[in-house]
This record gives sequence, structure tokens and C-alpha cells, in this order.
Amino acid sequence: MSAIYKREMRAYFTTFIGYVFIATFLLVSSIIFVLTTLSKGESADVTSYYTLVMFAFAILIPLLTMKLFADEKRLRTEVLLLTSPVSLLGIVMAKYLAALTVFVSTFLVSCVNLIPLYLYGQQNTAVIIGNIISVLLVGSAFIAVGVFMSCLTENQLVAAVTTIAAIALFLVIGMYSSGIGFAPLRAVLDFLSVFNRFTYFTYGVIDWSALVYYASISFVFLFLTVRVYERRRWA
Repeated sequence: MSAIYKREMRAYFTTFIGYVFIATFLLVSSIIFVLTTLSKGESADVTSYYTLVMFAFAILIPLLTMKLFADEKRLRTEVLLLTSPVSLLGIVMAKYLAALTVFVSTFLVSCVNLIPLYLYGQQNTAVIIGNIISVLLVGSAFIAVGVFMSCLTENQLVAAVTTIAAIALFLVIGMYSSGIGFAPLRAVLDFLSVFNRFTYFTYGVIDWSALVYYASISFVFLFLTVRVYERRRWA
């Protein structure tokens, strides 16, 4: 598992993908921070900043995940991967953790944006920490979605587009549920909404049910990825 993890980490930085993701993430997050937070001075509120960053994940996360399994098919190295002395779960987790490492590292670097807020005013640290935790949880869940989409195709572009669509659906699914008259359907959409659960953290409160929900998304999509490769191994 560690060998695959190291190979994936190397691949991010021997190709342009890792650099493009890091540069794009830091640029986009900095622009959003200036427009939504820094420009407001003492009345700055990080909630709108992190909310927009979360929506930016719909474009940013697929950059990390689109090649993970799709590239194995394109390069015809999938057979070597499946016959390696590593369990399917180990293979999937190694690739997932590599993408997660790049994402978390880049996100933590982007937190440097918060320094001016503490230099020029008092901030509610609990709210900031709550937003940071929620964004990390949402990002980890979306990476699992991207891993699953990547295992379904050998075309990186298709993997990216389907991941964008899936993430966008998770983000907006609860935003328009209030207009649905059928109560059971509205309740289901509210339950599935990533955005609705994110709201709890913006008040600096750790919502344990939301933690379980985000972890469940990661588990379900990683489990589905393993199942896809179980069928493919014995096909």
C-alpha cells in the first residue's frame, strides 16, 4: 500500500497535475478571500469565504482525482495493479490518501490568508476552526466521489466531468428542496444535502451527525470503488 501511495504522490509532481491543482487552489482561494473577507475590514466574516471555497471544490477536486484510476486503464497498467500483492482496499486507500494528502496540505497552506484577520482585528477562533474542519470533511468526501468516478472510465475528461456533476449535485440538492411540495422527498433531499450540514459548523459548533454523514459519503464511494474492482478482477 505504501508503495502505491508513494507512486501516486510522485505522479502528482512528475506531471503538471499537482502543480496546477496547488496553483489554482491557492489563486482561487486568495481571490475569494480578498473579495469576501479582507475587503470588509473589521466586519470580516470567514463563513462566506469558506462557503465559496467549498463550491469551488466542484472544479478543483476533479483535478486531483480524474487520473487516479482512469490513467491506469489508459496506460494499460490496470492488470499489473490488480495482480499486485496488495489488497483491493489497499490499492483504493493508497490512491485516495495520496489525493487527500495533496488536498489537505494545499488547504492548510491557504489558511495563511487568515493571518491578516488576526493582525488587524479580533476574530472568533471557534467559528474559524469550525469552518476549517467542515471544509476538510467536505473535501475528503468529494475526493472519495472523484475516486469512484475515475474507476468507471479510462478517459480523464469524462472522469472530471462526471465528478463535477456529482459534486455539484451534492452541493445544490438541498438548496431548492424548500420549493418541493412533497414532504418525504423534501426530507430526503435535505438529508442528502452537503451544504445544509455545512451550515452547522459556520457557527463554531461541531455537529457529530454531520461528521458521521461526511465520513459515510467517503466510506460508501470508496466501498463502491472496491466493489467495481472486485468484479473487474474476476471478470
